[in-house]
Order: sequence, then structure tokens, then C-alpha cells
Amino acid sequence: MRFLQIDQITLLEPGKRIEAIKKLSGDEDYLKDHFPRFAVMPGVLMLESLYQASALLVRASDEYQTGLVLLRTAKNVKFADFVQPGQTLSITSEIVKREENRFVMKASGRKEDSLAVSGRLVVECVQTDAASAVDQHASLYMRQLTEQLQQAAMACS
Repeated sequence: MRFLQIDQITLLEPGKRIEAIKKLSGDEDYLKDHFPRFAVMPGVLMLESLYQASALLVRASDEYQTGLVLLRTAKNVKFADFVQPGQTLSITSEIVKREENRFVMKASGRKEDSLAVSGRLVVECVQTDAASAVDQHASLYMRQLTEQLQQAAMACS
């Protein structure tokens, strides 16, 4: 995840759900252009936040096996409110259904008391060469990233 859209993981229940947050500081590079006089988090990045949380949940649920977690479908995505600098997007994703390597996730992002984005995501774990050094590194990276994001939440509480 090169452009991380999650700052903290506040709850992680492998096989069930994840809760995470993204604090929009105002220093994000994309806010300079989106929009100069009314800076808001782009909808596609709100959706990316939902996907990233979902991917971390799937990895934790599979004990960080090797492979890729791909977004296959984003269904019924609704954008209901803007997220502006100084606000926090609270992300929740839960596993609704699992069929082998395919997961149906119900995900949403809220700011304060209002829904900002919601939808159903279908993600799939695509197995790769488990012996590959790249795959082993990616698996380790996802585990370490999850731990860092959980520690960030503990440091703030």
C-alpha cells in the first residue's frame, strides 16, 4: 500500500470485522487540487480507505498467507457527505460472506455523526508462489503494517 489511507486500526476481529480511522490533516498532496477553495477527500480515496481496511481484515483472517488481495467489485457505493481537513473518517468493514478465497464485505466510512461513504466490496485472495521472496516479503509487510496501525491507535488512547 503505497498511498496508505488508514492511520490507525482501532478494532480488529479476524474473520469478522475491522474498525480504522483516517484523519484528514490538510497536508495531503491531493487536497491542493481537490478543490483549491473547498478541499475535500476525493470519493475514490474514501473508497480506497474502505478497500484497504477490508484487505487488512482479510489478511488477518487468513493469518497473513502469501498472495494478493484484489478488489473485484464495488457494489452500491454511495457517497453521502464530504470529508474535509481536520475531520476524521471512521471506517468499518465486516465480512458478510466468504466462499473459499472470495469475501463479500459491508464497508462504510463515517465522519462525526454522518455517513460519508458506504458500499459492498467483493475482494478475492489470489494465491501466488508462496516460495517467492517477493510474496514472503509482502506477507510480512502486511503483518507489520497491521501491527503498526494497531499500535498507533493504542498510543493515541
